[in-house]
Amino acid sequence: MTLQIDRIQALCFDIDGTLSDTDDAYVQKVACWLRPGRFLLPNRDESRLARRMVMALETPGNLFHSFSDRIGLDRVLAQWNDRLIKVGRERWEINTILMPGVRELLSELHSRYPMAVVSARGERTVLAFLEQHELIHFFQVIVSGQSVRFTKPFPDPILYAAQGMHVLPEACLMIGDTTVDILAGKAAGAQTVGVLCGFGEREELQRVGADIILDHTNELNYALNGFVTLPYKTDK
Repeated sequence: MTLQIDRIQALCFDIDGTLSDTDDAYVQKVACWLRPGRFLLPNRDESRLARRMVMALETPGNLFHSFSDRIGLDRVLAQWNDRLIKVGRERWEINTILMPGVRELLSELHSRYPMAVVSARGERTVLAFLEQHELIHFFQVIVSGQSVRFTKPFPDPILYAAQGMHVLPEACLMIGDTTVDILAGKAAGAQTVGVLCGFGEREELQRVGADIILDHTNELNYALNGFVTLPYKTDK
């Protein structure tokens, strides 16, 4: 698996599991809900069960999101999500955690490439994340789940981002942690990078054809500079 670096003129980033350490945030939230019953769990470890629950729900969640797009319910669901957050922010909203090294990475790449956020989140939560971590100025285009008719794994978000950055879709690099990110990039003709710091597993990202797979988003600069050996590897 290799990248054709000379083809890359623009970068598209997923949020959850790529820029934001969303899986750990969800695990923390679920662990809080499980804590009152921890005396029933092996070793009284609610975090392990919470992580298993979050990982088990990731694939069905992506399928449901794709299905809602197909039947035209994506905007309705996004509106309900915004209402829930507005009514009970502390109860419903997950505090976002920025991936280590992401701010430095974006600062470095911002001078070299136009960049876009390509997320299936609703517009409100996309902007809230970018504003909370003061990242919005890095991105020329912001694509939410409400920006296009069909979101990932359809190519529409990548095509929209490419148009906004004034490049061809095949000149884009899509960076994400799940199969839907890779499938969307490939459907648009873009190159793709899978990262293992989110929900995705190496085998499934390889199976759908990621051009390269990195352990962490913050390794992207090494890959774009043509390094074959990256600083460290994980066992994920």
